Amino acid sequence: MPIEINYEKCCWKDGKCTSCECEGACEGCVEACPVGALERKMLVEFNADACVDCGACVDACKYNAISLTE
Repeated sequence: MPIEINYEKCCWKDGKCTSCECEGACEGCVEACPVGALERKMLVEFNADACVDCGACVDACKYNAISLTE
C-alpha cells in the first residue's frame, strides 16, 4: 500500500520549508520514515520500492499532506 503526497498541502516546496522558520531543520515525514523512502529535494520525493507501508510518515505530517493509498 504506497503513499500519496498532496503537494498543495506539503510544507516543503522549491527546496525549502515554506511553513515556518526552521530553515530546513525539519522534524517531519522524512525523519519519521524508518527505511529512508522519503527524501527532500525540490519537493519531498518518495521511493515506493523502499517503502514498508508502516504509515510513520502519515502520522508525522503536521499538514495532512500524506496518505496511504490502496
